[in-house]
Amino acid sequence: MIELKNVEKYFYKGEEREVHALNDVNLKIEDGEFSVLTGTSGCGKTTLLNAVGLLDNITSGEIYLDGNELAHLSDEEKTKIRLEKMGFVFQAYNLIPVLSVKENIAFIMRLQGYDSKQIDKRVDELAELLEIKSKLDSLPSLLSGGQQQRVAVARAVATKPKIILADEPTANLDHKNSEALMKMMKELNEKEKITILFASHDDYVVELAKKVIHLKDGKVL
Repeated sequence: MIELKNVEKYFYKGEEREVHALNDVNLKIEDGEFSVLTGTSGCGKTTLLNAVGLLDNITSGEIYLDGNELAHLSDEEKTKIRLEKMGFVFQAYNLIPVLSVKENIAFIMRLQGYDSKQIDKRVDELAELLEIKSKLDSLPSLLSGGQQQRVAVARAVATKPKIILADEPTANLDHKNSEALMKMMKELNEKEKITILFASHDDYVVELAKKVIHLKDGKVL
């Protein structure tokens, strides 16, 4: 489903190459896999995740989704693919503070043109699965960290994207909430057949993954 070929990423300071963040990365993620990128801080996990999610440009190489090369598309084309085929879960949740939980979950669905009936049905379905049904009318500021992360997950999967990309989603959660969130993510992966790629150094996340991709100094080991 996803394939990276000879992907390189440099960060520059002026004209000088300062950091070799991704070093000749070759990688395949199969459809429906639950995979995790892991390694010590600074190994390239987030950079690689951002490359797959088309959030950062790579220096060279190729990135494919369903056989279509993505890395050299225009910014407008990349935005369209992110909207239609990808869901994102960030460490900082990135919920919209002035919108209710229900409105946050429905946000991407509205951008994609779903009607109100479809939105209501999908939001109720996810709220039930992620145990946040009683919070649908609340603002994010009234929720715990664990609840906010569940809302972020619900928003990410609402449109049934091809892939969910999650950057350290358990980093701000205690063990109990981390465990609950990961069990729910695994259930979403199995029930909805959504491909999931995490960046994490959390041992519990690594244990649950079907594929573990170890990185060191920007290289896949």
